[in-house]
Amino acid sequence: MSRLDVAATEPGEDADATAAEWTADDDWTDEALAVLRALRAPHRRNRAKQIAFALYCTVLILVIWGGIPSLGLFLHASLGADYTGHGPDLLAAMPSGIAAAGLATVLLAVRDGLWRGPVVPPRATTDWLLAHPVRTRPVLRPWFWLSCALAAFPGLVIAVGGMVTLGLTVRVGLPAALGWCLVGGLGLPLLGVCAGLLVQSSARVAHWVRRLTPYATLLVMALAVQSALAVAGHPVHWLERVELWSGPWGWAGIAALAPTPAAVPGGAIAAALLIASTAGCLVLADRAAATLSLPLLRERARTAAGVLAALRTVELRAARLTVTGASGSGRQLRVRLPAPRRPWLILYWRDSLSLLRAPARLGRAVLLTVPAVLCAVLAHDLTGLMSFLVTAVALVFDYLAVAQLLEPARIETDDVRRASWSPYPFAGLMLRHAVVPTVLGLALALAGSAVTASLGGGPTSWLAPLAVPPLVTAGLVNACRGAARQDLLYRGTAGGSGVAFFTVWYAAGPAVAVPVLALPISAALRSGSAGSLIPVAAIAATVAITLVQWALGRAGKLPAQARPGAVGRA
Repeated sequence: MSRLDVAATEPGEDADATAAEWTADDDWTDEALAVLRALRAPHRRNRAKQIAFALYCTVLILVIWGGIPSLGLFLHASLGADYTGHGPDLLAAMPSGIAAAGLATVLLAVRDGLWRGPVVPPRATTDWLLAHPVRTRPVLRPWFWLSCALAAFPGLVIAVGGMVTLGLTVRVGLPAALGWCLVGGLGLPLLGVCAGLLVQSSARVAHWVRRLTPYATLLVMALAVQSALAVAGHPVHWLERVELWSGPWGWAGIAALAPTPAAVPGGAIAAALLIASTAGCLVLADRAAATLSLPLLRERARTAAGVLAALRTVELRAARLTVTGASGSGRQLRVRLPAPRRPWLILYWRDSLSLLRAPARLGRAVLLTVPAVLCAVLAHDLTGLMSFLVTAVALVFDYLAVAQLLEPARIETDDVRRASWSPYPFAGLMLRHAVVPTVLGLALALAGSAVTASLGGGPTSWLAPLAVPPLVTAGLVNACRGAARQDLLYRGTAGGSGVAFFTVWYAAGPAVAVPVLALPISAALRSGSAGSLIPVAAIAATVAITLVQWALGRAGKLPAQARPGAVGRA
């Protein structure tokens, strides 16, 4: 095959068949890359300026919001301020807490490999350049190492933060603290990138990642709960040792504890294991990056471009659905429910069946209920502003739990033409979509309340069911918000005010419900009396009725907004 014939090959043809006919004389890699470097020189210079400016802004923010306050704390410590009172709690939380954070880092990296992966060149590279007789290694390796650099940067920031925290609370030498924290701060993100490449390149590994993700998520939450219990004075030392030596996520914790009074024997061994495994995986991943198939790279490049386009237009739900579809996370179960004999039950039957066929949503609702209960228990023992803030965090987790159950309503509003089968007005249809989430949310809240009451939580354990109806209606307000209001991003005169306008519009329901409910619930948790449930119930009912009216008003406008030329109107 001549060079002209190879150059004329269509990108969509079988790349493997074409590559089999290439010879050493057809290798244009060096020439092609040299020409592209020359042609892209102006674009690269502009891109370099943008990256330099973004890096400058990032470093400036870190210095202003992190470096200067940290320097002030060290100055106060040198003048006699004592921050070591927080040291024992920090050391108690570190074994299980670092293991949870490390496992979560690896889990996020492998989940990223399901739909994108660390090696994702631009579409121009996958659609044109790689279809020509060029060696893939010089083209793909830079993208792998770029992903490594991007993953290492937040790890470096976290390591510096760990150095400051240990220096203030445990009085550890800063160079030693930084060195030991860098072992995990850099090792775990780089291991995650290598694991993501393995998932990207192997369909079998990707299959097992999908199957094991729920169990890994449960393990992360169990480790986080164990860390909180250790801070509360209930550590399980033998279990912490097992977790610390269970894998790289634990080795990072052993390394971080090494310079502290709570050091675990074998810190140098754990650090050596983590460094050696990271280096070995990087070498293997560097070789594997060039073996990715061209069809896979094209698919990933298109998916990444679609997600980026959705994010640029602030279509966050579209981006999330694209990621879910590409990662294969929307696994459906074949579940059957007896069809109802009465027509008015059909809608509830459909909603229940759709949730049963998507067990991941039910699982996430259950998982999010756990931290909500734990935060409420913690708020019971706090006072003042901290009690209010922790209660608000508990309500946020509660809202996220019930929001998982509102997916049928969100699907209905994605395209209002789907509701043409319904005999109800669209606003009435959306109101009926809130029934099943409310019932399931009440069941979860009652289960959590029963567990808390059985452990001595008292009458305030039954506050959780009171918060479910207003939080469900808050989710319904969000589900009926309609097309993204990009015009809000350009409102206001002060910097960032447009983002604030859009954020308030996007999260309008919980932005109203959470602070309004947090105040009476935090007061009830502090009082601990049964009489405090009555005002909370009255306020929750008022909030729910108000949000229902708001959601109905929004839903009534959606059919008109969906007509041609009306998309995006206020």
